[in-house]
Amino acid sequence: MEKIYFHIDANSAYLSWEAVYRLQQGEQIDLRDIPSVVGGNPKTRKGIILAKSIPAKKYNIQTGETLFKALQKCPNLKIVSPNYHLYMRASNAMHEILKEYSPNIQRFSIDESFLDLNFSSKTDSIKLAFEIKERIKKELGFTVNIGISSNKLLAKVASDFEKPNNVHTLFPSEIKEKMWPLPVSDLFMVGRATTPKLHRIGIYTIGDLANTDLDYLKYTLKSHGRLIWEYANGIESSSIKSDKDTSIKGIGNSTTLPRDIDQSENALMYLLALTEMVAMRLRHAEKLCKVVVISIKNTDLSHYSHQTTLVSPTDETNIIYDAVKNLFHQAWHFQAIRHLGVRVTGFSDNDCYQYSIFDHGNLENIRTLNSTIDDLRLRYGKDIILRSTFLHKKVKPVIGGVGEDEYKMMSSLL
Repeated sequence: MEKIYFHIDANSAYLSWEAVYRLQQGEQIDLRDIPSVVGGNPKTRKGIILAKSIPAKKYNIQTGETLFKALQKCPNLKIVSPNYHLYMRASNAMHEILKEYSPNIQRFSIDESFLDLNFSSKTDSIKLAFEIKERIKKELGFTVNIGISSNKLLAKVASDFEKPNNVHTLFPSEIKEKMWPLPVSDLFMVGRATTPKLHRIGIYTIGDLANTDLDYLKYTLKSHGRLIWEYANGIESSSIKSDKDTSIKGIGNSTTLPRDIDQSENALMYLLALTEMVAMRLRHAEKLCKVVVISIKNTDLSHYSHQTTLVSPTDETNIIYDAVKNLFHQAWHFQAIRHLGVRVTGFSDNDCYQYSIFDHGNLENIRTLNSTIDDLRLRYGKDIILRSTFLHKKVKPVIGGVGEDEYKMMSSLL
């Protein structure tokens, strides 16, 4: 039996999940058939694009660009606010189907998973991949791409080939033909910072990278040079980290400020907005935290952090924010700030909450209120309910989004 990995990737996940849900609710127009995007606020037309339809791609609309810019390209663009509660339900539904085929599943992100399987032939693996793809389409209403290979890296690269609703293979014998001609920026772990560095030394395709002297790459890019050279040559050997052995090490969000800040009250507003999202994600993960960490980057790009251990584990926003405030006052060097971050760790399960004499008022009522607010924000957007301190301010009441640090990445180097 040969070891085979599948990489399952939902096509335009957020937009597809929105489209399926709306059709189920009686809408006549399929978002996937018109120029449409998920992201930002449809009323104010502000924010960035999280997902786009295939018709929207014809207008050169890009994920991550502003709605303002996208609307200049396509004035009739349909804009839909994100609904993270719906997306988690759709992701979980796909995961339940995948569990029927293998107990060895790794959720790589909200819309991607790896499966570890054994097959007597590659033909059998392709046949099963088509079966899984068609089941997801028939039972859940959206399409996926499935990449197949002998390691997780190549399976992931394969799933990015022609979309949507396809199955592709990328075995070692196919690397030269299928992967090497691709732009080097298409390689996993070659991002916006690394791509121009590679271009400057004459590396434009994955094949160029694969055939560059390794010692030269290590000299130029240090350990990252070795990593991407191995990936370009299809070398990757990490195993599946299943749900049973996947543990959350930390939950955090950070933001680069729209302008430099040199007043503590302004910095604390951004830290509160970050804490709102971190605490919300903590509760969604059904965890309590014992350690709170803040990070600060000054305008001279110097970076430092500070952490504290709480009296007892918590998932309550105000308790976490009290710790954040104290850390900021202890840590800040009174220099202009460019970037702020909040992170929590030291987790325990939330099925047993240990109360402390230092807790805020009636904590049980506060935790119930937090749960209600979380549900509202997941259903209707982060701005549906906000603290009065954010009224008439330019700071968003909740900063951050669905993070992927809840999922184990492809290898320990990542």
